[in-house]
Amino acid sequence: MGKHASAHIVWDWNGTLFHDNDAIIGATNAAFAELGLAPITLEEYRALYCVPVPKFYERLLGRLPTDAEWELMDGVFHRYYTRQRARCGLTEGAADLLAGWRSAGHSQSLLSMYGHEDLVPLVRRFGIEAHFTRVDGRTGPSGGSKAEHMVRHLEALAGAAEPARTVVIGDAADDAVAAEHVGARAVLYTGGSHSRASLEEAGVPVVDTLAEAVAEAQRLAA
Repeated sequence: MGKHASAHIVWDWNGTLFHDNDAIIGATNAAFAELGLAPITLEEYRALYCVPVPKFYERLLGRLPTDAEWELMDGVFHRYYTRQRARCGLTEGAADLLAGWRSAGHSQSLLSMYGHEDLVPLVRRFGIEAHFTRVDGRTGPSGGSKAEHMVRHLEALAGAAEPARTVVIGDAADDAVAAEHVGARAVLYTGGSHSRASLEEAGVPVVDTLAEAVAEAQRLAA
């Protein structure tokens, strides 16, 4: 089956298809306040953010958070984010790009580090679930890398996505790491959690719009 698989995109959700920067920054600052840290701006967040998330907190604390601190901050973050996400929408043009890629005869799926039970109804709310052959959110504890989740995601596609013709589109350097881990390619989008400078360190194409990301994915998967 793999030999005949069409070009496939694995989309990221937060910061890529879902434009939730304001909710992310608000939730991050709410978590920081629990440890007496000063709030940060979106630009500071993009310059410092990294995965696994405890390393991001280390850059601000000067040390890794303790297990108790991590659990506290993670809980506050998710409670705040859940309240604020209702104000957020899809990235401009995302729905049309999803429909266009599907109409062209290609396949696509969604893999997010956002909790699976929260992700699925949110995707359904926007009426885009039918565009994906599979939608997977994170299972298990938060804070880790996407690489092992990507392995399981592609295995679950049961040969419908050949790694050599698969392109991961995301907004974080970790998306490129996850793509490399399974032998796929990656395109990184500057509209989410990372600055262009930090994304370029990943050594993969970096673009400023999702339309450019899809065009680059088509080229890479040809």
